[in-house]
Amino acid sequence: MDDEVRKRREWSPPPPASPSLVVRSPRQTLSRLRSRRLIRDWDPPSRSGSPSFAARDHGPKPSEVYGFVGSITTVIATAVYLAWAYTPEPCLRSLGITYYPSKYWALAVPSFVIVAVALSMVIYMGLNFLATPHPTSFSTVFDESSRERMALSPAMEDEMPIEPISDISIAQINNLIFCDT
Repeated sequence: MDDEVRKRREWSPPPPASPSLVVRSPRQTLSRLRSRRLIRDWDPPSRSGSPSFAARDHGPKPSEVYGFVGSITTVIATAVYLAWAYTPEPCLRSLGITYYPSKYWALAVPSFVIVAVALSMVIYMGLNFLATPHPTSFSTVFDESSRERMALSPAMEDEMPIEPISDISIAQINNLIFCDT
């Protein structure tokens, strides 16, 4: 009787279809993953000449490298600029730094940049206004993408439950907006 109780308590799953798919411990899982990774890394390139999937995943992407270098460069340039702008000239001379631009440029360059950005926005908006047709122009009502409404016969209305896409004419819009009814 003890054997039967022990068999009931020690239940084991039925044998799988493929013994390679069964994993019973974390160590087996890691060893199988390592062996698959080694096999996948050593696959020859495909016929198209591109490396295997695993070989493409290694190493940083160029955009990540450029972003990292750009952010570090920006931080260093900002620190050097602020040190130059706010450190008194006697302190710079005592550190042995004698060749640097005038302190006038510490204020002039940011001012010029801000004014240039503001003027470029104003000029850009002005060019857009110049390129836009006048409100009374006929091209504001119709263009090359306009679709006029097709007149449907009563026989076709039963076959087409949804009207084809079309633009509403200016006369209909004026009638809807300005009609006294």
